[in-house]
Amino acid sequence: MLLSELLKGVNVKSEYIDREICDVTDNTKKVTKGCAFVCVAGARFDGHSFAKEVMENGAVTVIVSKDLGLTEQVLVDNTREAYAIMCKNLFGAECDKMTLIGITGTNGKTTTAFIIKDILNEFNVKSGLIGTVKNMVGDKEFHTELTTPDPYDMHKLFKMMADDGIKHCVMETSSQAFHQMRLAGIHFKVGVFTNLTQDHLDYHGTIEEYKKCKKELFKACETAVVNADDESTPYMTDGVDCEKISYGVNNEATLKASEIELYDNKVVYTVNDILKVDFHIPGDFSVYNSLSAIGAVNALGYSLEDTINAISSAKSVKGRLELVETNTPFGVIIDYAHTPDGLEKAINAVRSFTKGRVITLFGCGGDRDKTKRPKMGRMATELSDIVVITTDNPRTEDPDEIIKEILIGTVGSKAEVITITDRSEAIAEAMKIAKQGDTVLLAGKGHETYQVIGTERVHYDEREIIKKALSLI
Repeated sequence: MLLSELLKGVNVKSEYIDREICDVTDNTKKVTKGCAFVCVAGARFDGHSFAKEVMENGAVTVIVSKDLGLTEQVLVDNTREAYAIMCKNLFGAECDKMTLIGITGTNGKTTTAFIIKDILNEFNVKSGLIGTVKNMVGDKEFHTELTTPDPYDMHKLFKMMADDGIKHCVMETSSQAFHQMRLAGIHFKVGVFTNLTQDHLDYHGTIEEYKKCKKELFKACETAVVNADDESTPYMTDGVDCEKISYGVNNEATLKASEIELYDNKVVYTVNDILKVDFHIPGDFSVYNSLSAIGAVNALGYSLEDTINAISSAKSVKGRLELVETNTPFGVIIDYAHTPDGLEKAINAVRSFTKGRVITLFGCGGDRDKTKRPKMGRMATELSDIVVITTDNPRTEDPDEIIKEILIGTVGSKAEVITITDRSEAIAEAMKIAKQGDTVLLAGKGHETYQVIGTERVHYDEREIIKKALSLI
């Protein structure tokens, strides 16, 4: 592909030599003969420092945001934006021909994405999915590292979808992805906002910056489907030129739920006092997740009645209030909750169908926002009968020090608090003390099948740990 074709849509600020380009990368380790290298400046690495080196290793042009005095350079306004658009062009800009549904928010993105895909399947609409748990091209599954992939991987997925005849894609859009302009040049038919609470402050610094990045989705969509009960919704849609559909329980909304009934395996409610929803994922927050999915599919042009009928077939999502088969008189549930708000919602959901005690096990990730640790400690002990505090991806921090910070929030609590640093031992203890009618909630890992200890990612699947612990009880 000619360089000029790759640069279509990029704000170029200099003359350049147009030539054939075989590939695009921003990674020095992926430089190949005849490629274009985009010099992106990150927190610890600036591609501009390696421009001459990559030319020696085979790159035929470098895309820069500052003049390096190289004859093979192309000066652009923003190299992050340029990289995303060049990746889009490299793979044929297939996203421009697709119907894209983007989902943003602190909690609920993954579940909502899967619900929308399930509804579309019921309408015999083949779709792709990009998100936290996995990427999907139709029924084919692919491993994922990031909630929203690197632009190269993302547009490669779009190309695979197009080659497979897929015209719809549901994707989770993270705040980091917007900040890093991974989604530059992408237009969404529908944008969904689930909620906003404290998360990723280690990256964004302030909640205001976090919100600002989330809002980018609604500047790039035709219809915004938003949570009428979330206090950040007015900010998300203020000054945004798109259609709006709201959903909620407490405030006035386009789609309002009432007559809510909570069960141990589903929620049942009525929309707009007319249509009955029977959604087979438990928890009061499932009302919001299902409503947001209904709103999104309705915004695509499908009738409300047909969409609500289709949602009854939606499946549960791995690591989201996942009930583990244990053949015990107590229940064991795995959930990804890793924020104060997420933990509150998960515990409340478990409480709604637990006849006995709620035993909550959780930890907090290392090298991440420290301010949420005591908040999660307080939340867990306020809502649970027994709390087991343990390790969760300690990374380069001392796990015992993380636990100490969590414990600050448990002071004065009436709940029984147990601390066990080793997560496997903690899980075994939680199950050992569980009695008939109790529910053990394992929070934080969810779909993850690894632990990050130091800088190493080691295999760790809680389902395997549960099975082993049961054999010892």
